[in-house]
Amino acid sequence: MLRKGGQNLLTRMRVVESACASGPSSTLGGGIQNAVSSMDGSEGSRGVSTLAVKQRMRSVGNIQKITSAMKMVAASKMRNAQAATEQCRGMQEPFLKMLGDLPNASGEKNVTVPVTTDKGLCGAINTMICKYTRASMQVANPEEEQMIVILGEKGKSQLQRDRRKKIVATVADTQKTALTFPQACSIAEEILKTEYDVARIVFNRFVSAISQKPTIATVLSPDSLEKEAEAGGSLDKYEIEGPGRAELLQNLAEFHLATSLYTAMLENNCSEQSSRMSAMENSTKNAGEMLGKLTLTYNRTRQASITTELIEIISGATALEG
Repeated sequence: MLRKGGQNLLTRMRVVESACASGPSSTLGGGIQNAVSSMDGSEGSRGVSTLAVKQRMRSVGNIQKITSAMKMVAASKMRNAQAATEQCRGMQEPFLKMLGDLPNASGEKNVTVPVTTDKGLCGAINTMICKYTRASMQVANPEEEQMIVILGEKGKSQLQRDRRKKIVATVADTQKTALTFPQACSIAEEILKTEYDVARIVFNRFVSAISQKPTIATVLSPDSLEKEAEAGGSLDKYEIEGPGRAELLQNLAEFHLATSLYTAMLENNCSEQSSRMSAMENSTKNAGEMLGKLTLTYNRTRQASITTELIEIISGATALEG
């Protein structure tokens, strides 16, 4: 490149000298200086433009490799999470048959448990959970006390903007190790400390690798279960004998909360991995398209630079021959 630049400089100097041989020396010096400055400026701009495009291509290529690797990791985790989720669904079905869903249940103390993720890059599943949490609290009776127990850092960062006073507890780093039922029981014990009447667990139910459905599971306290049974609810169909009715309802409510929470956390974990896999697949595809456009821009710029240099060489040779 340096040798070509020197040849171009000598060619332009000869052209200017032959054209200005009859003129004053100041005119000759000014023409040479203008020729040199114009050549340096054009080549410098070309070099800078191609260098910037090349650096951008390298950066996009690295991003594409990272997103492709994250997609494969998420796909592997999703298969394991899906197997665990399908196995735990059998724990929740008996409670739905015996107690029902009870979406319209209400009480003096209501606690909402949004189940979110600790990490990002997984689409809009956390935004949907926070939206459903706000909506469920807005439609509730203003006279009822509302509380929030958040699972996951992403839910905390969104809900503390406008629901900071309602947050009573936050649990994070639940997915660093494989989720177990004792871990869900320890979280349920923290929720029981709020002495709620109605608990609503908001989570993403896994449907398929490309579909997740926001779901709300309702859990009643022992007193609310007794009131529901007296009002002719689903529990009234079963006969509960013996003096330990209150103790039985207490154990049933606690086990229902732990089971619902465990199922929700597994469902949300599976939804997180599937959503991350889809997001990383789209990111890899977009990076490939951007890399193709940058490659085309780089080749056009480089071709234009080479063509311009060839035209300058031919023009200089023609002027010398003339």
